[in-house]
Amino acid sequence: MDKRTIKVSPKNLRAASQAILVKLGMGNEGAHEAAKVLVATDLRGIDSHGVSMLKGYFSQFKDGILNPNPNWKIVREAPATATVDGDQALGISIGAELMELAMKKARKFGIGMVTIANCGHLGAVGHFAMLAAQQDMVGVCMTASSGGVGILPTFGAEPRLGANPIGLAAPADQEPPLLIDIASSVPIANKVQLLAETGQLVPAGWISDQKGTPIMEPSKAPSPGNFFHLPLGSTRTMGSNKGYALSLIPEALATLLAGSMPSMQRLRNGMKGSFMAYDISKFTDITEYKQGMDYMLKTLRETKPAPGNERVVYPGLLEHEIEIDRLQNGIPISFEIAQWMKDTAQGLGVEIELS
Repeated sequence: MDKRTIKVSPKNLRAASQAILVKLGMGNEGAHEAAKVLVATDLRGIDSHGVSMLKGYFSQFKDGILNPNPNWKIVREAPATATVDGDQALGISIGAELMELAMKKARKFGIGMVTIANCGHLGAVGHFAMLAAQQDMVGVCMTASSGGVGILPTFGAEPRLGANPIGLAAPADQEPPLLIDIASSVPIANKVQLLAETGQLVPAGWISDQKGTPIMEPSKAPSPGNFFHLPLGSTRTMGSNKGYALSLIPEALATLLAGSMPSMQRLRNGMKGSFMAYDISKFTDITEYKQGMDYMLKTLRETKPAPGNERVVYPGLLEHEIEIDRLQNGIPISFEIAQWMKDTAQGLGVEIELS
């Protein structure tokens, strides 16, 4: 374990996160759901989108950006689709309901899709895709920026895009499920912040300088505002045009389908998201599908590794293994985050236990 971290039980971390969110004005149900998402994300090793996000949520609640008691509503609906106005809800507190709505439609029509605009952070999109996989469906979830664009288009010197992540999860029979959760940038913003907090260098090809020139050697994390994020691939030679293109998919399928304007307008009118569910049984036999998925994933897992590598893994396998370990041994969080949670809880007049 990193000397800069402590380990906390999932139960205590959920309780602490929920207690803080309740004190910020959220109802128990919404705070419980949000805390559940954060800790589930940490359990899978996606530390950049777990309880480390609480600090940002705290500021957004205090500044009136997030609505602690939203009245989100469906503003347009068809048999297999719905468009939702989130009323500036914290996205992770309602994301499960949105995916459940998509799944309800998919059970009847084979495919269900729900888009949302005007909401707060939707967290790790793979979490919501997994909710569908757990119901023998293929789940897809993607989000687009709320206006905080910090990623350069290929060849660009001005940021135009958000990280705009895409998640997909699909069930298997004996193998852990396929889980893809990727941002269209090399890192996401919070990852650079976490590296700075733990004294680590930013790897080559993650960020550019203020002129848009990629920094292609390990470097100390610059202060916010003094760098831009690079699209997946880093440079055109290394395929950044593909990461750049990926970032436009959530703009087309989430932002614009939710009735919002492109993130590059920097309107700061909330996150945009898209939740899709595909009922496998409406397309093919579910048993055959899961057996085929098993074969594919097992074949990938048993691929002979190249020299210097221990093994081949498929998307979602490492996260599954990390979850097993953290359920048993606790979730590592940085001293900085733990201290912030303790100080914040004390300031809000609530007791929490981080052990």
